[in-house]
Amino acid sequence: MPTAEQQEMGEFQDVVTVFLTHRSKILVLKRSREVGTYKGHWAGVSGYLESEDPLKQAYSEMAEEVGLSEQDVTLVKAGKPLEIVDDAQDRAWRVHPFLFSVHEPDKIRLDWENIEMRWILPEEIDQLKTVPALKETLERVIGDG
Repeated sequence: MPTAEQQEMGEFQDVVTVFLTHRSKILVLKRSREVGTYKGHWAGVSGYLESEDPLKQAYSEMAEEVGLSEQDVTLVKAGKPLEIVDDAQDRAWRVHPFLFSVHEPDKIRLDWENIEMRWILPEEIDQLKTVPALKETLERVIGDG
């Protein structure tokens, strides 16, 4: 949870995290050495919120990172934003989570931001070294989260 000081100062960096699903599995991506944070950690499709519209940013990140257009996916759920404080990195994030169903997973192509992808069952997320609170972020868009 964010500290009162962080909440007061509005120091949260807004980001989107997109989970792609196909046949009950979730796509996770291993971040490359070229990204600014959490190199080598598993994550969803993610990026900084560059506009007022998190959904628009989610579509933009999918196009950039995995080569999918709006026609390649169907929005399943937009989750409630999650505030995460990473004291180790001295960062505070406000994550806007989304879940999209992918029509043709074979269309997915990684860009430079990620070096590997895996389709996992949601409960397997605990077995991976992930960006902070990825499991909690996923829970916002699956089940009753």
